Amino acid sequence: MAKLTKEDALLYHSQGKPGKIEVIPTKPYSSQRDLSLAYSPGVAEPCLEIEKDANAAYEYTAKGNLVAVISNGTAVLGLGDIGAVAGKPVMEGKGLLFKIFAGIDVFDIEVDEKDPEKFIQVVKAIAPTFGGINLEDIKAPECFEIEERLKAELDIPIMHDDQHGTAIISSAGLLNALELTHKKIEEVKIVVNGAGAAANSCTKLYMLLGAKPENIVMVDSKGVINKQRTDLNSRKKPFATDRTITTLAEAVKDSDVFLGLSVAGVLTSEMVQSMNANPIVFALANPNPEISYEEAMSARPDIIFATGRSDHPNQINNVLGFPYIFRGALDVRAKCINEEMKVAAVLAISELTKKAVPDVVNAAYNIKRLSFGRDYIIPKPLDPRLLTIVAPAVAKAAMESGVARKTITDWNAYNDKLREMMGHDNKMLRRFYDTARQSPRRVVFSESNHINMLKAAEVALSEGICFPVLLGNEEKIGNIAAENHIDLTGIEIINLRHDREEKRRIKYAEILSQKRSREGMTFDEAYEKMYERNYFGMMLVETGEADALITGVYTKYTDSIQAAKEVIGIRDGLKHIGAMHIMNTKKGTFFLADTLFNRHPTTETLIDVAKLTYNTVKFFNHEPVMAMLSYSNFGSDKQGSPASVHEVVSTLHSNYPEMIVDGEMQVTFALNKELRDKKYPFSKLAGKNVNTLIFPNLSSANTAYKMLIEMGLAETIGPIQMGLNKPIHILDVESSVRDIVNMTAIAVLDAMVQEQIDWNNRLQEV
Repeated sequence: MAKLTKEDALLYHSQGKPGKIEVIPTKPYSSQRDLSLAYSPGVAEPCLEIEKDANAAYEYTAKGNLVAVISNGTAVLGLGDIGAVAGKPVMEGKGLLFKIFAGIDVFDIEVDEKDPEKFIQVVKAIAPTFGGINLEDIKAPECFEIEERLKAELDIPIMHDDQHGTAIISSAGLLNALELTHKKIEEVKIVVNGAGAAANSCTKLYMLLGAKPENIVMVDSKGVINKQRTDLNSRKKPFATDRTITTLAEAVKDSDVFLGLSVAGVLTSEMVQSMNANPIVFALANPNPEISYEEAMSARPDIIFATGRSDHPNQINNVLGFPYIFRGALDVRAKCINEEMKVAAVLAISELTKKAVPDVVNAAYNIKRLSFGRDYIIPKPLDPRLLTIVAPAVAKAAMESGVARKTITDWNAYNDKLREMMGHDNKMLRRFYDTARQSPRRVVFSESNHINMLKAAEVALSEGICFPVLLGNEEKIGNIAAENHIDLTGIEIINLRHDREEKRRIKYAEILSQKRSREGMTFDEAYEKMYERNYFGMMLVETGEADALITGVYTKYTDSIQAAKEVIGIRDGLKHIGAMHIMNTKKGTFFLADTLFNRHPTTETLIDVAKLTYNTVKFFNHEPVMAMLSYSNFGSDKQGSPASVHEVVSTLHSNYPEMIVDGEMQVTFALNKELRDKKYPFSKLAGKNVNTLIFPNLSSANTAYKMLIEMGLAETIGPIQMGLNKPIHILDVESSVRDIVNMTAIAVLDAMVQEQIDWNNRLQEV
């Protein structure tokens, strides 16, 4: 993973709308009637129902899917007591994780109060708003009292994730590690280094799972917590050992399990070597563990090792638990999160690790094949199965332990609901990245003097989706990278104007001049073009020395298109190319064409665009349902572009009956299925939801997609080139780093498909 700079982090949080989360309406609000229902007088009716029965709030408000992430900022990550408002970015981040992993809405609440009693009263006073409360980053020992009191005095799920999240995830990992080493939890000797909130909760949960108190030694900053010490508070006394040892080294000797929740570097190689056979070491100090991965693996070849880091195997990550635990608790309106629900989460996560890992997870982590073993004792955070495995397990445990106020009877339907809930995020884009990682290709970034191009190349390499090739002067590129803290390690740079590239320029000029000789291109003209980045870069792709090219952040798209047509050429059977944007909206994913290339398309052009769009939408694993747009419907206007579109549809129906396409039609009827079916029941789109819109000209298409973006109604991927022989993708001017990286993933997919087509063609020739 590329090193994150201070500038990266600050820009991520500040660009566009500051922060990471927002509140959006979930009901119509466009008419006076809508507003009257939303507020006065209509809002009185649900108020009166809730007055009669407080549980009706789950039916008429967002309470049932709303969690408060509450902190006083006294123990923020590894930053310590930085204050309530300084901790707000962390709480917003927690809210984002709740949403993207489990579809849970969050209000983050920063309470400027360190006194436990006053803090408790504040939380109790606002609790009616929420279906659950996630306490976060509150220092010990105050966090113990705060959680215990709130759990006793409120009737909604409450969890201090710093305590129980680590306990639940590490418990699942521990059970699996013990299984692999053929050890029993009731027999192993466990050392816990650290005596804070997480250590306390982990130890209690280990004991609940069967660990014996007499086999556990806890160590704090002053040494072993034993019964000879007189400085122990009420939280530490229950873990005091009868043994007369005082140091960590003494505690670790002949132990089976080490759990570190302390500081970096306290566990030495010698200590690890003193442990019993097949030692289990969970070094969870952040950001650096109690012993480094390299030291631990060198110390003992039989070790099972876990950290809190994502760059080593076996990451103990709380995100494996809290989104899904709250999801299950909310869905049965649980009164609390009890021990039975925690154990259910532990067992569900543990068992998931032993199941066959989907290719999507292997690809996401650039691993050929994950399987249950010493380097895989815990699921990966991006495993999509966590939602449908952990949440139902927690919900069932709540019902069976008597704390659920709602019963789920159809578990298959519940699982379907969970999958549907997470269906309209960036899942498709994540799939593009996952697929690209399976077989990264050489992608040329032609405009590498542009900072966004350089940053995108760095990110694309770190994501494992391609091997970037930069075109330009090495010194100039290096200076830009240094000024902007961009790491170009491992990235190839080709200076196309350098003397050492003379043979390649001559070779490319010969190929291009021969290819375009019938169009009057001479060798000298072709040679001059080899000093231009797009021509040189596209020849890299044409000759197979690279697989795809990204351009367009400051080149005029007409110049890029001309170069692509001359060097790469248009596919056989077509006379035109097209461009498409993928729009991810709250109503689903839509495909828009032609958004870039054809200004005033003829009938013939629109037919080619429709064919290209149909195949491209299929390429993205969607079944195209296509509407040919116009300002009129089905022949009501006999002149101009409506007549042209009408002719296109007629031709498509005759020659390509397999296409689900119709028009010409206004966008209102394209997107409103009920209205369209009622007024035009004869349409080939009857009963279907349109997902693909083909515009009659560039002006309307370009305006439509840019309007959606600027109004914040959609996220976009594109423009995606359609119709060239090889993957050449031309971006919008001043595309963001994210836009370029997204397009790079698509270019790699395009190259993979093109390679398969070329291979099939060669087989047919043989």
